[in-house]
Amino acid sequence: MEISYKSAFDAIADTPEEALNLKIRANLMREIEIMIKANRWTQKEAAQKLGVTQPRISDLLRGSISKFSIDMLVNMLATMGGRVELKVVA
Repeated sequence: MEISYKSAFDAIADTPEEALNLKIRANLMREIEIMIKANRWTQKEAAQKLGVTQPRISDLLRGSISKFSIDMLVNMLATMGGRVELKVVA
C-alpha cells in the first residue's frame, strides 16, 4: 500500500498541526532569504540589520527550520519592511 502526501511536511510531521506550522515557517524563511538576496546583503550585514548573529542568518539560509519560531520569523520580516498577510481557509 502506497501512501501519498500533499507535501514533504505532511510526510514528516506527526500531526496536521505540526505540518502546517512547518509550512508556515518554511514560507517565511524563503521570503526572508529572497529579501536578503534582493538587498545583496552579506550574512554579516543581514545579521546586523535584523539584530541577530551571523550564525543565525546562516541557519536561516541553510533551512534549519527547527531553530526558528513563527514569531521570530515574522519579526525579522517586519524589521526588513515586509508584511505578512494571513488568509485562513476552512
